[in-house]
Amino acid sequence: MNKWTELRTAYQVARLGTVSAAAQTLGLHRATINRHIDILEADIGAKIFLRHARGYALTEVGHDVLRVAKKADELIEDLAGRVLGAKAEIAGEIKLTILAPFTPFLMPAIADFRLKNPRCVVNIDVGEDLARLEFGEAHIALRAGTKPDHPDYVVSRFGEFGFNLYAHESYVARNGLPSDSHDLAGHAVVLPSVPEGRSPFADWIKEHVCAEMIALASRDVAVTVDAILAGIGMGFMSDFEASQRSDLHAVFPPNPAWSVPGWIVTHIDLHRTEKVQAMLGSIKSFKPVT
Repeated sequence: MNKWTELRTAYQVARLGTVSAAAQTLGLHRATINRHIDILEADIGAKIFLRHARGYALTEVGHDVLRVAKKADELIEDLAGRVLGAKAEIAGEIKLTILAPFTPFLMPAIADFRLKNPRCVVNIDVGEDLARLEFGEAHIALRAGTKPDHPDYVVSRFGEFGFNLYAHESYVARNGLPSDSHDLAGHAVVLPSVPEGRSPFADWIKEHVCAEMIALASRDVAVTVDAILAGIGMGFMSDFEASQRSDLHAVFPPNPAWSVPGWIVTHIDLHRTEKVQAMLGSIKSFKPVT
């Protein structure tokens, strides 16, 4: 298919939602925008958009086309920036997808990136379902556990993430600390609702925490951290995050079983773009020491 102009037009319609907005952005007439879409749909042999009163909605095929167009647009934008010279500022959006417990590790790196690239917006998607890089849903992923083995991923090690059970000093003042894992009677625990296989301490929770001990549970890591800091119960936090506070006490000695390797993952198509390389440089400068 040799329809780069039409593909670019369709990308702008999908991104902006209306023909009028795409026409204004591209400096084209509305009729030209519609003609480009008709040509592209005829060439593909399927509808890309569903037309409705408020604008254009992508079909399933359209979503696939948009992913390709988005990558092409980013690569062309990156090339244009390189042609303009080393002094050209990086602009636009860079999207990262991470698991919530790892946000504290990244904030110093993101602060560094923003200082160097003030015209670039950082978009962080936090959740258990990490974006698929092969579909252009994110530029960089920070993943934990088993090393990703997708053939089109570029993967590098990002230190070791250690966790422990922590208690706020207000909780300790009321309840003391257990001497070991078998001395939990009378204690309250705050639990993250993490899918099975995603947590290094899941087996310990199954073995040692009964229903009567659970004071609060949430899928939102920020909620569980707030509960720990409020003294509601003991809960799991990253050693890095806990080290930033003086009012938290580690319940147990460091446990190697509660550590997981971290991985920085990019897609091979966008790995060498200036935007991604700049962010990777900041991340690697601040990565945890293993």
